Amino acid sequence: MDAAGMGQFRPTRRAACRLLSATALAALAWPGGGRATTSLVPESVTVLAPGPDGGMAELLATRAAGALARGLVRAAALRVSVLGGPDGITAANRFASSTLRDGPVLLLLPGLAVQAQLVGDSRARYEPRHWPGICGSVQPCLLALRPDAPLNAPLRIAVPSAAAPEAAALLALDLLGRANVPVFCPPADSTRRHAATEAAVRQAAADGLVLSGTRAEARAAELGLIPVFAFDGAGNARDPALPRVPALGELLPDPAQPDLLTAARAAAAALRAQALLVLPALTPADVVALWRGAARNWPEEAPDAPEAGARRIGPAEATLLLGTLCPPPDVALAYRLWLLRRLNYRSS
Repeated sequence: MDAAGMGQFRPTRRAACRLLSATALAALAWPGGGRATTSLVPESVTVLAPGPDGGMAELLATRAAGALARGLVRAAALRVSVLGGPDGITAANRFASSTLRDGPVLLLLPGLAVQAQLVGDSRARYEPRHWPGICGSVQPCLLALRPDAPLNAPLRIAVPSAAAPEAAALLALDLLGRANVPVFCPPADSTRRHAATEAAVRQAAADGLVLSGTRAEARAAELGLIPVFAFDGAGNARDPALPRVPALGELLPDPAQPDLLTAARAAAAALRAQALLVLPALTPADVVALWRGAARNWPEEAPDAPEAGARRIGPAEATLLLGTLCPPPDVALAYRLWLLRRLNYRSS
């Protein structure tokens, strides 16, 4: 790919490229086959982040780059470059097509970008399952219902669209044997994802909705809703951010359709994953170990506003989360078939 096609990872107009001093890159050649040769250590590394300028993804990328800089053992520069929209598809496509000529590149991968690949969105020309996870940031995700929701009629669940990760709640209710119907409420803009679905609940046009974010449980109470279940945390355990809310896996300990339960967890993980920092496919093992070592202090650093309340995760949990986000191909196919059969959705 030529320089024009790659855009040379040019900084945004507000100079979103930030140079962060690191204290080491270990004796490592990247790119250069992973040989421990300090003369081949790159002078700078680009961290691609989805837009918009000044958005949550850029803030997370900047903080993660700073944490990596502090965790390395030899000076380097990490540069944050903002590209595309908040769904992360443009940034992920650029990352997937990067070459050695572009220099070392990391990606801040939002869960929504993985969801696009899961449902077969034609814009998603990448395979995130092959990208080693370094660290990330997660948030809780739950289904909440009105206390007076009908017992003898299908539950009306407000979701942004059939392709949205919130559709995982419909699948989960199917697996629980509870009849339900979607109430599609497209968001007016990406920064207020829950606004339309919350309005449907307030207007009694829907019986429940999926809430995600650091105030999910509190927001449910403000809307007069009761949390029914939360989508599982790492290793399919109860989310530590929602200790009083049962995990879906607790309600379905022995599912009749395990592939669809895995699919529901994958879609919901797209809401739980604010972002994951990943390396390119085929990155040498010693390079992966280097960056994971640099990220060791990331989970221990206290998040600050507007990230406050989110939970930072290190390499082990980031790897587990990426595995949940990227189920085996047969599970992805089962989910797409369910979307077609149940919601009449076919990817474009």
